[in-house]
Amino acid sequence: MSEELLPGTTPEGGQVATVVEDPLGDPGLPPHEHRPTDVDPRAERRAERQISLLFVLSMLATIAFIAVYVGVPKDRIEYVFPLGDVGLQNLLLGVTLGLALFFIGAGAVHWARTLMADEELVDERHPAAADEETRAATIAAFQVGAKESGMGRRGLLRNTLIGAVALVPLSGVVLLRDLGPLPERKLRSTVWEPGKLIISENTNEPIRPEDIIRGSLVFGKPEGIDGTEEHPNHERLNELAKASILLVRLSPEEIKSRQELEWSHEGIVAFSKICTHVGCPVGLYEQQTHHLLCPCHQSTFDLSDDGRVIFGPASRSLPQLRIQVNSEGYLEAAQDFAEPVGPSFWERG
Repeated sequence: MSEELLPGTTPEGGQVATVVEDPLGDPGLPPHEHRPTDVDPRAERRAERQISLLFVLSMLATIAFIAVYVGVPKDRIEYVFPLGDVGLQNLLLGVTLGLALFFIGAGAVHWARTLMADEELVDERHPAAADEETRAATIAAFQVGAKESGMGRRGLLRNTLIGAVALVPLSGVVLLRDLGPLPERKLRSTVWEPGKLIISENTNEPIRPEDIIRGSLVFGKPEGIDGTEEHPNHERLNELAKASILLVRLSPEEIKSRQELEWSHEGIVAFSKICTHVGCPVGLYEQQTHHLLCPCHQSTFDLSDDGRVIFGPASRSLPQLRIQVNSEGYLEAAQDFAEPVGPSFWERG
């Protein structure tokens, strides 16, 4: 090739500028196309009604969820193609809750794509740490976005969105009912009553005062209740768990509380076997100090002083059972516990 015709030269020997295109250059943004809602007021109002309808559908789906939970029996089985036999309540709960959440999401997306600002912005990269100017710009952008969203002037959209979002959490509140039956006042009392014999858990025989020797620990239960494997009725087991007691013989002069002394018989005291922390059975007895230790979290109770807590996480004393001796010489309850047994929640609830 002749040198006169090399790139960058002319036949007369002059220099020309060589233009090289960058294959990775920024192509820029295509021309902006306005949405129908940006230029047509009727389309804007139509989109607003559509979004509001989605939020209203979410509210109706939430109400349907609650109605299904209350009205459809949980053990009802129906054949649903192609799923086969399914629990009707579970199926309808899933469908209604899914629709409630879907309609809120669909309404929010439709709102953003049709009514919120449609400007294309280019933001240069900046350091990760935000300075004061950036934070101020963020707050300003948020305020502009809040204004452009129309929350202030689009009352229908705002109110239906608030209604849909406010109703959806009710689904979770209703599901709390599945945590179990309400305790009502069943945990505030036991089967102990005046004249009910105290039965030894070891011998299943009534207990006489002379059966309890000093320094020993005897576990007792109410007469007429059986929690053995031959009688697995869960209601009986629940009652037995609440009514289980332990008996200890102390010297009357060792008992520090007047009430504890009055509720005892010849130094024999009866306390609930259930720890007031989280309900573990207590049974580690130290006869020299009259301290009773819970093996779960080391709560320690003083049986010579109203079962008072002297160490550990338990927050209240062990409830004492008032006892007496009947005409046949057997120990029996003089009354039920004066306070709820077990964890302190039930006392405060």
